[in-house]
Amino acid sequence: MLVLLPPSEGKAASGRGAPLKPESLSLPGLADARAAVLEGLVELCAADEEKARMVLGLSEGLRGEIAKNVELRTAGARPAGELYTGVLYDALDLASLDTPARRRAGKSLLVFSGLWGAVRVGDRIPPYRCSMGVKLPGLGALGAFWRGPMAEVMPEAAGDGLVLDLRSSAYTSAWKPKGTVAERTASVRVLHSQLVDGVEKRSVVSHFNKATKGRMVRDLLRAGARPKDPAELVATLRDLGYVVEAQAPARSGRTWELDVVVTEIH
Repeated sequence: MLVLLPPSEGKAASGRGAPLKPESLSLPGLADARAAVLEGLVELCAADEEKARMVLGLSEGLRGEIAKNVELRTAGARPAGELYTGVLYDALDLASLDTPARRRAGKSLLVFSGLWGAVRVGDRIPPYRCSMGVKLPGLGALGAFWRGPMAEVMPEAAGDGLVLDLRSSAYTSAWKPKGTVAERTASVRVLHSQLVDGVEKRSVVSHFNKATKGRMVRDLLRAGARPKDPAELVATLRDLGYVVEAQAPARSGRTWELDVVVTEIH
């Protein structure tokens, strides 16, 4: 099983230990593209702070993030699973998993990134600020920039097993499963169900959507679950106590769509 995750804007304040070693990152087929984005980002942030702030979409209060980008090649790095500290990663809580579950996480979790393309949670990277929605001078929109490189490496990374896609829309733009890989892919949205005047109303709640996805991945890792396809994933999630509604693809080459329905927000 390969689980595709979005990154988080929330990150540890600093890395630790040795700086980035690009050659050590997973998916080495992305090396040239990573080098191009890294160079473009560092140059932008070193040359013109105000322009960098506008390009990166940063508020005045986040201006300090630009200086971090300038030091990307020399800043201390830490595993991606420790670097990301947003809602999904807080709920996933990799550090508290037992050794077998952490080992499974290292093999199955892949985090998409505007700067790195995609990394595994054990890959050591420095703190950075560069979302997939950025239009980087010389490279253009990063979602479009990554499509070619990702199309080359992702089919091999997906292998012949299940792909569980939990990415947000900005990151799905970098790679969309096709053909038989798509047929083994399940994308998930989380719906909050509540009764309003006796009528069920469902809505998507961003914060809780992320938290539920984090808990769901955690539960799968702790259970040692190895569903081989989307249908088995649905059965596994139901066994773990989730309310899941599944829609199989209407024709070949399309992905499964799963709704996880919750009644409590926490």
